[in-house]
Amino acid sequence: MARPRAQVRGGRVVLVESAVQNFTELGYHGTSMRDLARTAGVTVASIYHHFSSKQEILQQIMVGTMTDVLALTGAALDEAGPTPTERLGALVEAWVLFHTGRQAEALIGASELRSLDEGGRAAVVALRDEQEAVFRAVVEAGVADGEFATTHPLEAARAIINMGYSIATWYRAGGPVTPEEMAGRYRDLALATVLARSVTGA
Repeated sequence: MARPRAQVRGGRVVLVESAVQNFTELGYHGTSMRDLARTAGVTVASIYHHFSSKQEILQQIMVGTMTDVLALTGAALDEAGPTPTERLGALVEAWVLFHTGRQAEALIGASELRSLDEGGRAAVVALRDEQEAVFRAVVEAGVADGEFATTHPLEAARAIINMGYSIATWYRAGGPVTPEEMAGRYRDLALATVLARSVTGA
């Protein structure tokens, strides 16, 4: 007899994938445990062998997503050139590639923060603050070096971050612009936002 899909691939992995699909299509509050079980090919009771609640699944998705993007952007900076322009460019490209490649999780992150309980929300907000600090440090370094002319580095960093968040709401894979091309466009937009000397020619 064939085993349930969640047993074959690993229960938590399949259940999280099911939750990502359902939360994206139906919203967190519109998704029932029965929906999660049906998509994962398991019984409702078996979900509780892996997660105590739907809330725990949502928290794992959102914390896991932020942890992954922090690691990705950190790696991009480790490999970037030394100048603020190179570092911001690499950071933005990684940010956009994440949000085009992991759209479903990004959409959940953008729309379901309010659905987390107090502890889960605090955990996600702390990770978002950590990510904002990464962007802010790069922008502030560029201002300090005279490479970026913006007089509002905090607002510039936040604007760049929000550009990445928003792309997940409309980008369509398989369209006329590849993720890499879009990342390059957003890199240029980010450099224009901070008034990079390489863009303004000042």
